[in-house]
Amino acid sequence: MAIALGIDTGGTYTDAVLVDHASGELMAAAKALTSYDDLSIGIGEAVGASLAQHTCSPNDIKLVALSTTLATNAIVEGRGSPVCLLLLGYDPGLIQQYGFEHDLVTKDVVYLRGGHDGAGDEVEPLDEDAAREAILGHRDRVEAFSVSGYFSVRNPAHELRVRALVEELTDPPVTCGHELTTRLNAIRRATTATLNARLIPLPRERISTVRTTLDRQGIDAPLMVVRGDGSLVRASWAMRRPIETILSGPAASVVGAWHLAGRRDVWVVDVGGTTTDIATLRDGRPRLNPRGAQVGEWRTMVEAVDVHTVGLGGDSEVRIDGHRQPLIGPRRVVPLCLLATKHPEILDKLQRQLRSSNNDGLAGQFVVQQRQPAHSFAGSSRSLLALLAGGPKTLIELVESQRYGLLLLRQLHQLERERLVMRAGFTPTDALHVLGRFERWDARASRLGAELLAAKARMTPEELCERVARRVSDRVATELVTKVLTDEAASPDWKREPAASALLARALGSAPGSDLDCQLGLRQPVVAVGAPVEAYLPRTTELLRTELIIPPNADVANAVGAVAGGVVQQVRALIRPVDADLFYRLHLPDGVHDFTSVEEAVAYAQRVVPPKLQQMARQAGADQVEVQMARVDRHAPVEEMWGQDLYLETDLIFTAAGRPSLAAGASFSRRGETD
Repeated sequence: MAIALGIDTGGTYTDAVLVDHASGELMAAAKALTSYDDLSIGIGEAVGASLAQHTCSPNDIKLVALSTTLATNAIVEGRGSPVCLLLLGYDPGLIQQYGFEHDLVTKDVVYLRGGHDGAGDEVEPLDEDAAREAILGHRDRVEAFSVSGYFSVRNPAHELRVRALVEELTDPPVTCGHELTTRLNAIRRATTATLNARLIPLPRERISTVRTTLDRQGIDAPLMVVRGDGSLVRASWAMRRPIETILSGPAASVVGAWHLAGRRDVWVVDVGGTTTDIATLRDGRPRLNPRGAQVGEWRTMVEAVDVHTVGLGGDSEVRIDGHRQPLIGPRRVVPLCLLATKHPEILDKLQRQLRSSNNDGLAGQFVVQQRQPAHSFAGSSRSLLALLAGGPKTLIELVESQRYGLLLLRQLHQLERERLVMRAGFTPTDALHVLGRFERWDARASRLGAELLAAKARMTPEELCERVARRVSDRVATELVTKVLTDEAASPDWKREPAASALLARALGSAPGSDLDCQLGLRQPVVAVGAPVEAYLPRTTELLRTELIIPPNADVANAVGAVAGGVVQQVRALIRPVDADLFYRLHLPDGVHDFTSVEEAVAYAQRVVPPKLQQMARQAGADQVEVQMARVDRHAPVEEMWGQDLYLETDLIFTAAGRPSLAAGASFSRRGETD
């Protein structure tokens, strides 16, 4: 029997599943807490627990697939290696004039003569001497190079030559813009190439950690990674193109929802610890974002799942506002019930705060050390970390221990950004523990935290927790409506559009005294995945008058999605007329080719692209590869010649798809038109 092992490392849990590769049957599933200081701990525990559930040998595992947030988090947090960006044919004056310097990601930018026009013709010869000088001058100061040529998607010749020079003169990896996209937009192509180059050194450590953990379990199988479109690639491929793994987690959840629910046209809602992700399946495929994935402040040209993400999850912080109402998120904190499971001593501290008359805004909040710092700190930050080394401390204790207590919050914020410390407090997960709807950790801590907040809100703990649960459900409903309107009309701004906000409130039952009755109905069902969805989504779908599907094993959908995807690679070719239809130019990733007719160009593409695409798919980890071509001819009507159309261009989209290969063993090396 060939078994596939799926692993997902989320913000709260690390999940592992065993799936029969032939039938897709889920054979075992296990969860472990994600251990940020050493990810191998959570991965090892989850994998070991899944193996213990089934009478299979580690030798039966023929494929391992990983869903990872590494690339997404690194971009959002501004992490990565120093990069030199070589721009070929770009106008530095225009980039400064329109303020595009920030979009180039790095300040280490070199402008070189060269570039092409929209037809793929060379505008100016490449300045190879300047390119050599730039590469030699930067090779000891950066860990990667990125190259972006003007109109390189129409003719990559200059990018390919500069890449060859980088590989000839130095060792750091190099990324070319035309390798990652075939679409026009010179600035965003440079952004995407530079982000990829900056990320390249990072996946090696993560993948090495996974590989070492698998070795300890006796698992020798190919390791693959989920891309942002839900497809799979070999780990070695992902290390060269880590930018393609952004939104890997949401993509895996959508694929997992399809696999578990068996429905082809649905909305997928994934409620996690930190965020809620909303995406859609159409005809069994995740809808991709046509504008390219947005991650943090960067808009990339990576085709990834079109996901709407909101800072709302089981670990979102709950606090009381000036109107004595609960506010939820977006900050993620450790739930009190989980903290008490690891540190039972916090129960006494919560009880003392409850008895104290000084129940201020800091009550019920803790700070816990997340991992050991990689470098030393000076002054108050060092003393703060020393205090936390002995275990969690209440925020009140920390403020009182510092000479300038109010400055503590600024220090904590910086330490949180570096993931050295994390706050703990009351969360929706705690509210569910109090209500008896979710039982995994120490409900006593949840109860004490609820009593502290309820006293401030002047309601009973049960009333508070019911209100928190309802607000999560209502917020998910609001975000579903927001996503639909964004896709079909325009993104609503509920805070600045009072009439729209009032209609939404009446539709969701938040204005019971109104004379106006509104209803909203979602046409497609909702598939809900994630650990707490049974507590929240029934009310959400009731408000939106749609069917709710919570499939079996919904809490491990991401890990299931990691192994349910296939390997997909695409190549796009463009044919355009040149010189008043005297000849037609075919634009391919390896250069341009001219023909006397469109059909000759199509025939040539059909002859040369599929073998190369099959090879790409096999390098990405596919077996039994099939290649299909889609053709789109574009014409425009001509007024002077009624009934005739003017030929504009032909798009050829070649798609290679195959199942992940189980043949290879685990291999991992530890080393007019504007562009």
